[in-house]
Amino acid sequence: MSEPMKDVDREGLLASGWSLSDDGTALSRTFTFADFVEAWGFMSRAAIWAEKLNHHPEWSNVYKTVEVRLTTHDTGGLSDLDAKLGRRMDALAAD
Repeated sequence: MSEPMKDVDREGLLASGWSLSDDGTALSRTFTFADFVEAWGFMSRAAIWAEKLNHHPEWSNVYKTVEVRLTTHDTGGLSDLDAKLGRRMDALAAD
């Protein structure tokens, strides 16, 4: 069971480039890479973590750009799983 996202986690993700939706129930971020292969590699690595956490992003990919939206449908808002996956995605994009 997921827990509601802590304020400190939300603030940390917002400081690292994530945006909060107008209704406060989702975080979004655009990741841009050098080319399609790097973008796809990021998505592949992030997918492994999403499976481990059993928490899957809403995302799309066009060439070198990956658009990500994180929310927890079960809770109708943001949870600790969104924080964990968002931080992991930030780390993967930095590698």
